[in-house]
Amino acid sequence: MCEKKELSFSIFMLYSLADKWKMSPAKVYKILNSTGILDNYIIKCYDVLHTQGKEYLVEDITDYVREKGVNV
Repeated sequence: MCEKKELSFSIFMLYSLADKWKMSPAKVYKILNSTGILDNYIIKCYDVLHTQGKEYLVEDITDYVREKGVNV
């Protein structure tokens, strides 16, 4: 179970990625959830990730999603 700060950060990342990928936050959620990136990276690594800049995070997660075989 994630805390409020992790939840807020996850929502921030969903909307940031949705803007970059030009898709709905719901679709981004489905991608991140189905690949395990939401739970096993964004939430799990919150302590490190939240100290990084938005641009870096968007590029990093985009690369990670592509490594998982998803075309975004």
